[in-house]
Order: sequence, then C-alpha cells, then structure tokens
Amino acid sequence: MFEDYVQPIVDFARAHEVWAAPIVFALAFMESLAFISLLVPAWGALVLLGTVIGAGELNFWPIWVAGSIGAALGDWLSYWIGCKLERTVQHIWPLSRHPDLIPKGEAFIRKWGAAGIFIGRFFGPLRAAVPLVAGIFEMPFWRFQIANFVSAFVWAGVLLTLGDVVSKGFMLLWR
Repeated sequence: MFEDYVQPIVDFARAHEVWAAPIVFALAFMESLAFISLLVPAWGALVLLGTVIGAGELNFWPIWVAGSIGAALGDWLSYWIGCKLERTVQHIWPLSRHPDLIPKGEAFIRKWGAAGIFIGRFFGPLRAAVPLVAGIFEMPFWRFQIANFVSAFVWAGVLLTLGDVVSKGFMLLWR
C-alpha cells in the first residue's frame, strides 16, 4: 500500500519538476498536521524524492525549502489548534481512544521544552502530537516557533539527503 501511494507522487514530481516543490510542501504540511498526519506518510515520499534529487533529476533547494516550510506551517497550525481547543481536543479521535496521550505529552513538553519540539519532529507518532500538546499547555509562542522552524528545516534536509545517500550507496553496491 505504501508503495502504491508514494511511487505515483514521486513519478509525477519527476515528470513535472515545476510541481515538485508544491507537492513536497503539501505532503510535509499534512504529515505535520495533527490528526491528518496519521493518514499521510510523507516521509517516504521525501526520501524517494531525495533519490531523484541525487540522480540529478530535480533541484534540491526549492524542494528542501518547500518541505521545510510545509512542515513548519503544519506544526504551527497544530500548535494553534492546541491553543484554541485546549483540553477539549482530547475528545477528538484518535486522542479520545488514548486518554493517556495528553498527560504523557504534557510530561514530555515539561521535561524537554523547546528541545522536545525538535526531538518530536523526528519520531513519527510524536511529529504532529508534540506541537498540539505544546499549544494545549501554552508553550511560549516564540520559543515554540523557533524550535518549530529550525527542526522543520533540519528534518526536511535529513530526509532528502537520506534519499540521496541511499541512492548513491545502491549505485556503489551494484557496480
């Protein structure tokens, strides 16, 4: 199923370079958005697009910037939802099925603070939940946003570079 979803996106981006950055923006935004992130595994598309970039078929810079900004805006919206809905968010699926997640998220944010935003970006289930919890528990806006944008640029760069490294590794192995 994962390959059925990701490969057509990568093929389209490869064939229509002008759409690569907007596609990556949308995927990173959805992957970072609370609740929607469960349905959109964008990290795989970013890694595969990194292999295409590594092959010289796409330009790294606009895709990296688009993915970074998309991820940061998804987290920003999740943070805002947390600020506005506060604890009522725990009555929305999937949080309604896992009542322990909000207290665990609070403990994580209290322990790690802004570093928790950075750490959460790199762990799938935490990626969209941590900003939501940061909003619920009113992490200071600028502290959140600095950690959010820095981690988004690092995250997108790591995924795209990982794809490039993997593709070059395979080329060395198959020679």
